[in-house]
Amino acid sequence: MIPVLRLLIALAGLLLTPAGAAAARGPVVLAAASLQESLSEAASVWAARGHPKPVLSFAASSALARQVIAGAPADLFLSADAPWMDAVAKAGRLRAGTRTTLIANRLVLIAPARSTVRLTPARGFPLGRALGSGRLAMADPEAVPAGRYAKAALAHLGVWRSVAARIAPAENVRAALALVERGAAPLGIVYATDARASKTVRVLGTFPAASHPPIRYPVAVLKASRHRDAEAFRAFLLSKQGRAIFARHGFLAP
Repeated sequence: MIPVLRLLIALAGLLLTPAGAAAARGPVVLAAASLQESLSEAASVWAARGHPKPVLSFAASSALARQVIAGAPADLFLSADAPWMDAVAKAGRLRAGTRTTLIANRLVLIAPARSTVRLTPARGFPLGRALGSGRLAMADPEAVPAGRYAKAALAHLGVWRSVAARIAPAENVRAALALVERGAAPLGIVYATDARASKTVRVLGTFPAASHPPIRYPVAVLKASRHRDAEAFRAFLLSKQGRAIFARHGFLAP
């Protein structure tokens, strides 16, 4: 709850910002936690072109979507899955015609870099045995996209029931990554791009694409946005230059 409260406080501060100062800053972008490095780079490149730098706020897509639905002041929303963008659309919070699929991702099984475990995601693979007395770090499977993808993959491979009671649910995918980085969990499931951003975990294997719904990141301008750069920044992210930035961080074309 603390990160969500911080988000609310920060967004409230933006709402109360004097009009002149608000015009000087870039659009407020609410984005899935897994986009931290890539979107930060995109914002810096955009600012280097002479635009006000976008204000980025990262959290679980579920938490961000709920805040948008509640009326939080922001200009763009980037979700790690379609269902949470659907929820925002159903609430009437999206600007018509601006929703587009931006990028795609993959799901991987990770362990601390020093771990000697060898394990490849496949039907019936011995995940429970590999955990030993530890727990499996993953985003909350009941709400967070990364967790829902992970649960779907494990169920498809026939091992969910063997580990369901041994999950260490995290508030977002980066929190799940941190559990493995610190050695608090012997294994974890995160996006391939999250593992790539860490120097203290290693990838044991990639989950078969057919084992879970396609991992797609939709982006849209919010209906309440009045920032002159909101649509332009969205267009930049979708441009050849923008997509190249995401590709450098390991994201795939949708």
